[in-house]
Amino acid sequence: MRNNPTRRKFLQTVSLGLGTTLTASTLHALGNDMNIQDQKKLGIALVGLGSYAKNQLAVALEKTDNCYLAGIVTGTPAKAEEWSKKYNIQQKNIYNYQTFDQIADNKDIDIIYIVLPNSMHHEYVLRAAKTGKHVMCEKPISLNVKEAEEMVAACKKANVQLGIGYRMHFEPFNLEAKRLGQQKVYGDVRFMQTSFGFTIGDPTQWRLKKSMAGGGPLMDVGIYCTQASRYVLGEEPLSVTAQFGPITDKDRFTTVEESISWQMQFPGNATVNGFSSYKTNVEQLYVYAARGWFQLSPAFGYGPLKGVTRDGAMNQPNVHQQTVMLQGIMKEFIETGKFPAHISGEEGLRDMKILMAIYEAAATGKKISLV
Repeated sequence: MRNNPTRRKFLQTVSLGLGTTLTASTLHALGNDMNIQDQKKLGIALVGLGSYAKNQLAVALEKTDNCYLAGIVTGTPAKAEEWSKKYNIQQKNIYNYQTFDQIADNKDIDIIYIVLPNSMHHEYVLRAAKTGKHVMCEKPISLNVKEAEEMVAACKKANVQLGIGYRMHFEPFNLEAKRLGQQKVYGDVRFMQTSFGFTIGDPTQWRLKKSMAGGGPLMDVGIYCTQASRYVLGEEPLSVTAQFGPITDKDRFTTVEESISWQMQFPGNATVNGFSSYKTNVEQLYVYAARGWFQLSPAFGYGPLKGVTRDGAMNQPNVHQQTVMLQGIMKEFIETGKFPAHISGEEGLRDMKILMAIYEAAATGKKISLV
């Protein structure tokens, strides 16, 4: 039974971060009334049922063997009915934004996953922390550094884990790029070019409203570029300069940037150029090192991705990224009681500091220190 007391006791122990590992002796101690499949499956509630939740996370939760879609939160009754039928979700596990806080009493739900517009992340992570449930949140963590700091602090105070949905940390081509860079397979990295942009559609969508998105393409897809520069190098940037691109569509881009470029310096003397846009279709990671080079192109989308090095093509599989992300996060959580450090709330906060520094540099024309 998913909701038996033994399972709850196990999850409470894991939640305390005691490093519980699912060894044979541990499983025996948990009792015969809890089979291996049940004790591995963590119940996740998705908050916000937009396209990403529907087309990516829900699909992933049907494929994972250590977590499942236990509940939903939506303000649209028609969506509640549709999802209930499609995924066999019990009525007691369906909430709206007014009843959200009642999740605290639901033993089916272990983790709340926030899949809302950026402007709502802060409120719902804080509310989720108060329920005592662990929290996943889509990137970027928040609209600004202050919100991110408050979110991290609230989850620490509530003794719950906070993770950010950084899928690239589990994607094989990006993991290979990380290995090549950090292990200096081709020597010290000297220069990187990271670019991610696309031509945005619906002019009324929330991503084009600064009050809801916090910014334009930098906040949406540029964050993949700043992330990649950090995990390929294994270092944190020292400083940043940046420039806004021209506005060619003044009706669409009234409150957010159309494009933005930035340059970062790192402790190992690597220089990283970044570019993100809502009017240019680009998706690349180029890395040049002392004795060779490697690249991903496409690099950050849903795939299929492709990689090549000085020595030939990267022999990596294309995967459903949200599936391997959730599988990896929940595996570590079950084993250690903690989400992986590289997708933690603190990691989201570090990214937010970098994004805000890029905006400041572009607005002022100054080099902004990050140390």
